[in-house]
Amino acid sequence: MTNSVESKDSVSEAEAESNSQPGNSEFNDDFDFVEAYDEDPASANERMLPENTAISAISCAFLGVGGGGGKLAKAFLDLGFNKTLLINTTEKDQPDGVPEDHFLLLPGADGVGKDVSLGKDVLSDNGALVEDALRTRMGKVDWLFVLAGGGGGTGSACHSLHSSLERYMKSAGSGGKVVYIITRPSSQELLNPTISSNCDIVLKDVESSPHIILDNERQLQLLRGKVGMLGMYPAANKNFAKLISQVLKLAEEKSPIQTFDSKDLEKCLSQPGRMMVGSTVVRDVSDRDLGSTIYQGCIKSSPCPAPAKKSATGVMLLVVTQDMASDPAVSNKIEAAFSYVGGRTDTLFSGVYVKNKLPGLIAISILGGM
Repeated sequence: MTNSVESKDSVSEAEAESNSQPGNSEFNDDFDFVEAYDEDPASANERMLPENTAISAISCAFLGVGGGGGKLAKAFLDLGFNKTLLINTTEKDQPDGVPEDHFLLLPGADGVGKDVSLGKDVLSDNGALVEDALRTRMGKVDWLFVLAGGGGGTGSACHSLHSSLERYMKSAGSGGKVVYIITRPSSQELLNPTISSNCDIVLKDVESSPHIILDNERQLQLLRGKVGMLGMYPAANKNFAKLISQVLKLAEEKSPIQTFDSKDLEKCLSQPGRMMVGSTVVRDVSDRDLGSTIYQGCIKSSPCPAPAKKSATGVMLLVVTQDMASDPAVSNKIEAAFSYVGGRTDTLFSGVYVKNKLPGLIAISILGGM
């Protein structure tokens, strides 16, 4: 009898202990809300790319489409924009040094042979795959920059992904837009009718979206004599990536004089139509026509085609030394630089930053909504 009583007591204690465990059905019915509010983080997605280490005022990611777009995207990846993904229809165009997690091979063709129609079919058929890859590898970002070459078949078909990209942005709760960065082939390459046609197609596709055109002919002219033929395009990609990176970084910084903030940047990026980005250095700040020199220098040194009409938004960012910032004569001339841009745009944003060890006055200009 004693053994029987002890056995019942043991069973009761075991049942009581079992009923107190989270896995018990009675607990789940009455206290399942507890686990919904606990502090244990959800298990991380193993495929999620690391956060960007590059400083940026906006949450952004980069998507390289095709061979040319992938090479340009790698330049951003090298700067610390870890939220970068390269997609292509063939592994042969994958740049060296790109980790596997940053590359997505699309099935359906081993390259598309500069056939934009085939490229659009392949990208459209794999829209859900790309959308899922962005969701699981990028997570939530507010701005997505799509990089593509305007002469190939895959890159020139990039706009076929637009609806998939917008679904991803909407599902992630993004507050920004998709911005296209398209490279236009050099004059020599455009003599080929297929390449010329491919370029026309993609530029027509993106014309109503915020976009930047990188003119390879202008880039080659700017770098000719400075870089060998083998390193010309890698240098052009690196320089452009650093230019955009500096804009994103400056918009994050405070200025004791005048600040260009993230909302200003987003206003410029969100304008439909083409953007121009350019920079220059003025070593002689005593130039009496400093305002004109700064504005014209940004246009002449830009890798983008020159503006053809008045822009909806304009940005002039100036980086000066302490001595320049303290000189009243320079300050007056800087105001003239702002007026040059302001007269060619509907809305002007500006910023002045003070840094040491500069080769001269640094200026970066953006014209958007052209």
